[in-house]
Amino acid sequence: MQTILLAEDDFDFGSILKQYLELHGFKVYWEKDGIAALDKFKEVKPTICVFDIMMPKKDGFTLAEEIINLSPEMPFLFLTARGQKDDKIKGLRIGADDYIVKPFEADELVLRLKNIIKRSTRVTEKKEIQETLIIGKYTFNTKSLLLEDNQSSKRVTEKEAELIQFFYKHKNSLVKREDILKAVWGNDDFFSGRSMDVFITRLRKYFKNDAQVSLESIRGVGLEFKISNT
Repeated sequence: MQTILLAEDDFDFGSILKQYLELHGFKVYWEKDGIAALDKFKEVKPTICVFDIMMPKKDGFTLAEEIINLSPEMPFLFLTARGQKDDKIKGLRIGADDYIVKPFEADELVLRLKNIIKRSTRVTEKKEIQETLIIGKYTFNTKSLLLEDNQSSKRVTEKEAELIQFFYKHKNSLVKREDILKAVWGNDDFFSGRSMDVFITRLRKYFKNDAQVSLESIRGVGLEFKISNT
């Protein structure tokens, strides 16, 4: 379950917001001041943080800076009742992923949180994958984008590289078309689907020299990237 650390000193607003976020499937840890929020962060390590700027004991900016020192890649969003440009600029300079001014629609906050989490997850997945992938008789360097075997060498495009890495991560598993499209293209509309088909054809040509590597289509379901020697 995705978890949120909410730091908000307004009891009525914080209580309503916590309930609403939990209705949308989040686990919410709510603290009423910056010091308590920092202690809770060290305890639970949430998926994302939501901080009010004006809080007692420690304001949201200071809290965010201290959390960044502890966990530089932690995503966070600021809430504030003030629409001042300086506050927004300061928040973004600190590293905030987003900024929302009260009053706001709770649905908008949920949407922004989900988008931030999605982006953060994709960045983390890309950082975690190793530099050199062994794919049957092929080696693929994720930095130089060079795909090689003992017969050929091919420098692929960034989109091709992203697709290769996605398939490698899900190798020997059936993956739905819409999941591939959302992960690599960002949406699953008609035009993205046609574009993916072109890229799939290219990848099949790139791996044709090794019979142990195949990219198989399961009609009406998805694709499976098979590597027989893994």
